[in-house]
Amino acid sequence: MSVRIHLDRVTQRYRLIRERPDSLREAFTKVFRRHSEVQVFTALQEIYLEVRDGEVLGLIGRNGSGKSTLLKLIAGVYQPTSGAIEVNGTVAALIELGAGFHPDLTGRENIMMNGLLLGLSRREIAAREQIITDFAELGTFIDSPLKQYSSGMFMRLAFAIATEVDPEILLVDEILSVGDAEFQAKCDARIEEFRRKGKTIIIVSHDLPVVARLCSRVLLLDHGQILADGRPESVLAQYGELIHQPVP
Repeated sequence: MSVRIHLDRVTQRYRLIRERPDSLREAFTKVFRRHSEVQVFTALQEIYLEVRDGEVLGLIGRNGSGKSTLLKLIAGVYQPTSGAIEVNGTVAALIELGAGFHPDLTGRENIMMNGLLLGLSRREIAAREQIITDFAELGTFIDSPLKQYSSGMFMRLAFAIATEVDPEILLVDEILSVGDAEFQAKCDARIEEFRRKGKTIIIVSHDLPVVARLCSRVLLLDHGQILADGRPESVLAQYGELIHQPVP
């Protein structure tokens, strides 16, 4: 199996500003203070990772462990502070509910917009439109503005678009938890279909039964570092031990 995603010593840091100036004058005077109010937070540190064709990788860890940051780096939303990232193949990312959608456009118009952003032609999108609409089960809401959608409707449309454009890499961050049981089963079946086709899938989730059911490999992150990487049953057991430990 060929390597689809390769991260080599990737570190991601953010600048945290503890105070916001209340006026322009206060902001100007802060420039000349010796004590800086800016702190640096390291979200990920020296991450080395390879993900191959056909792998369904689950990312788990406590809040703030770096899971979503890692997914956004792979999606190209962020550029790493240091290190190198290589992604080989087309990517569809379900990272944040509503990301890449326009709330004032209808569902049908957002299908066209997202398809174009993902590299399809208008003809290709038109050929897939009915399949996407049927999968999302939106009925007449497909011609209503997205700002009228519930979170579940939003998620169904986003998942339908991302999987129907047939990417080589699918990135999913938590949004599957928005759907009901029936739609969850459809998502599971679609992800299983992707796995049979040799697609690469990365799922960030706190829903451990979902991770155990769908993933062939699990990565446990803690404080921006890889704590464990392996078979789901083994890594999930380590996570169970970790969450019962006090947070430093």
